[in-house]
Amino acid sequence: MQKNKKKVCFAKMGNYFSAFKTIFESIGVDVINIPITKRTIELGAKYSPEAACIPFKYNLGNFIEGLEAGANIVIQAGGGCRFGYYGEVQKEILENLGYEFKFVKFVNSYNILKLAKELQKIDPKVSLFKILYNLFLAYLKIKSIDKIEDYIRKNIGFEKERGVFEKCFKQFLLDIDKASNLIKIIKIRKKYLTEFKKIEISKPDDLIKVIIVGELYVCMESFSNFDIEKNLAKKGVEVHRHCTVSTILKDVLVKESVRKKFQKLAKPYLRNHIGAHGTESVGLVNDAIKKGFDGAIHIKPFGCMPEVNAMSMLQRISKDHKFPIMYLSFDAQTSKTGVDTRLEAFYDLLIMKKRKYV
Repeated sequence: MQKNKKKVCFAKMGNYFSAFKTIFESIGVDVINIPITKRTIELGAKYSPEAACIPFKYNLGNFIEGLEAGANIVIQAGGGCRFGYYGEVQKEILENLGYEFKFVKFVNSYNILKLAKELQKIDPKVSLFKILYNLFLAYLKIKSIDKIEDYIRKNIGFEKERGVFEKCFKQFLLDIDKASNLIKIIKIRKKYLTEFKKIEISKPDDLIKVIIVGELYVCMESFSNFDIEKNLAKKGVEVHRHCTVSTILKDVLVKESVRKKFQKLAKPYLRNHIGAHGTESVGLVNDAIKKGFDGAIHIKPFGCMPEVNAMSMLQRISKDHKFPIMYLSFDAQTSKTGVDTRLEAFYDLLIMKKRKYV
């Protein structure tokens, strides 16, 4: 390996690493991959402003671990709320800690050509066409991951042989990571959708369906929410979640129509957009009631203003429709035991309501 080889690190979220890595492979840089652990949040919380939200702290911890592993380029992407302004703060913190690196920030970079040109600045010798092609491959990988994960969320709790879904999913992630062209990605997606549908499941007649809404990072990064989806699945719950990278990318392309769509779903509880994914949270829960869901879980970082604003409307929806909603806020001090205990109590409530005991 070349001594001055460019090495990139970026914030981890969900199972999208292989997709994001594909983007940077187009410009010939090494990508540092370090899993999110307890140390990640400990480092992030130690050096972050106390009032910063938990995505800020996880991301900062990611950056520190990446720089420790030899990264010399830090990529930060954000937008939609105050997180779009956090990059400068994170850069200053890292510089004060003595790290030397190039900081590249993408905020609301939804124009593909503009994003490709920004990436080209990392290595101007790379053709714009190659970067655009890898961006397209990354998008296909994201779509494939989200499609598979959606099927898993809705069915893993009912597998007849425990562990089969998880084993198959791990192999899928390995294969999609290696896929280097359009044809391979499509073949892998098709292969695993078929494989997952072959797995035997048994759903009860009195199926419990729960929708998860809230801030995008804690919704998509399982470590930050203590594997809430997996814990629900173990209890035999069909889990639904709208917020994925695919839906975010799709929504920003038709931003105004999507905003109107969720405002319409949120009526009469909400008439105006309240920022980030707050309107979406209200609209999705209101719509879930009409679709026969049994409950909702609203999750957010502590202090997340768009989701705090959404909570008052969600509480009215819950009261008016006698619809159970559990609210969870996460920060660096949140206890897994506390979350698990509340989740157990919420599940018991759903069971009793389903069986007409309440």
